[in-house]
Amino acid sequence: MPKKKEVKVTKKSDETNEGIGCAILSYILIGIIWFFVDEKMKKNNFAKSHVKQALVLLIAGIIVWIPLSILAVIIGWIPGINFLILIIELAFMIVFFVLWLMGVIAAATSKEKELPIIGKFAAKLAF
Repeated sequence: MPKKKEVKVTKKSDETNEGIGCAILSYILIGIIWFFVDEKMKKNNFAKSHVKQALVLLIAGIIVWIPLSILAVIIGWIPGINFLILIIELAFMIVFFVLWLMGVIAAATSKEKELPIIGKFAAKLAF
């Protein structure tokens, strides 16, 4: 008779359970606002780590999007250049979407996983 495999079920900490909603929502801005308004969330390390990453991701997205948009307006009328700018914008959008999705999945699965590229900058934020 084959032996049954034992599955280890780990219990999430209370801090993680309390901060999971804020952590997930931080990647769509609502959680960032919630974090700064709610004193209880400010003390939650799980929520704080995801809010930091989401905030850096948001700021990085804006920093990349604004110059590309200005560049598209200024030289986008040139026939080959507008296509090149479109390809560059699409590449950045895909990278940001993948990072965003990784953050949401990490938050939803109760992991404090550092996102590639963004994570090291988020760790430097102090609040």
